[in-house]
Amino acid sequence: MFLKAFFVFRKRHASPWPAMATSLLLSISPQVMAVNTQTHDSILAAAGNYLSSQAQAHHAEHLDVRVIRGSLDPRLRLRACDTALETFLPPGARLTGNVTVGVRCPSPSPWSLFVPMQVVVRGEVIVLERALPRGTMLSQSDFRLELRDLGSMHGGYLTDPAEVTNMVLRRALPAGTALSPQMVEPPRLVQRGQNVTLVAQNAGIAVRMEGQALADGAYGDRIQVRNLSSRRVVEGRVLSPGVVGVNM
Repeated sequence: MFLKAFFVFRKRHASPWPAMATSLLLSISPQVMAVNTQTHDSILAAAGNYLSSQAQAHHAEHLDVRVIRGSLDPRLRLRACDTALETFLPPGARLTGNVTVGVRCPSPSPWSLFVPMQVVVRGEVIVLERALPRGTMLSQSDFRLELRDLGSMHGGYLTDPAEVTNMVLRRALPAGTALSPQMVEPPRLVQRGQNVTLVAQNAGIAVRMEGQALADGAYGDRIQVRNLSSRRVVEGRVLSPGVVGVNM
């Protein structure tokens, strides 16, 4: 009798909470228990679309502009945004080469991060057809237009054949070199020590004198010239081969 009464007492006073807690947990859906996270694809898509529009607007229409998306740390977990993601560029950001794009969420739990991206800009630039020595005056048979990655050309590049024709190479260059503005110069129409003609014009009257150039000069350069008659040194502007214009 004692044993039977003991077991009845334990059964009557057993706590109902374990069964209730189990029932409550089973009734909650997995979506409620887990916090929704922002997908990496949506973050990369927002950053990539924004950067593409900015880069296309920045570069000339004839250039080929392509955005390569980076990646995010797979361990990154950010709460899903209630509104559209906001995107922005850091101050001073370049729109060529490696770029970071800011992405932020204003609510419900604000967060922001920077996404690595790359902008590849390709365009036609002037490339030498063959190796040429220093001092070569370029003709259109010496170069061609070729599609190149402009982001890797830190020294600049040339694109207009008309601007390059009749320019002179500053140094010897191998075939396939993409020309930059620092590699070429206008032809020298006057050389230092050369006897030149000094031309002074005023109200339709032109006076010609003989002089000696004290410096090299291309078209439009201002150089000093010694007047061989008066021995005075004057400054003039190179007008054509062997001709320097001076003020009267």
